[in-house]
Amino acid sequence: MSDNQSVGLSVDRSAEQSTELLGFDNVLFPVGDLGEAVGFYERAGFPVAFRLDEIGLAILKVGKETPGVLLRVEDGIVPCTPPWSAPRIWLEVPDARAKGRALAAAGIPLLAEPFSVATGWTVEIADAWGNVVGFTDYLKRPELARTF
Repeated sequence: MSDNQSVGLSVDRSAEQSTELLGFDNVLFPVGDLGEAVGFYERAGFPVAFRLDEIGLAILKVGKETPGVLLRVEDGIVPCTPPWSAPRIWLEVPDARAKGRALAAAGIPLLAEPFSVATGWTVEIADAWGNVVGFTDYLKRPELARTF
């Protein structure tokens, strides 16, 4: 028994914070032009949750999650092609090959044709500033797919 417990004092466990990862908050993408970026992502299927042009900020929805993709205008950022090693975010879709066809039909170039991964298929795009977004499915491993 601790000294605090022996005299009837409770032990404050709130100081013992968990370091467990709970999920994603917003993913931040720097962009050079908010209007151009929002237009690109809307064509890619991202609904706009809110947009504040006066501060150069927009949040795009991803599924039923509250967090999303945050677009923020950054001074000095210029259009560029992403290097292969650029960071990427992959988002789950029901069918990545169908998403690739829809992206192409919307005038969004694919970085490559949809490619096979262990769980299904993936297709990637990049905005004008080199931010890479992949769309991946679980057609080969449906037991791992989201169910909502």
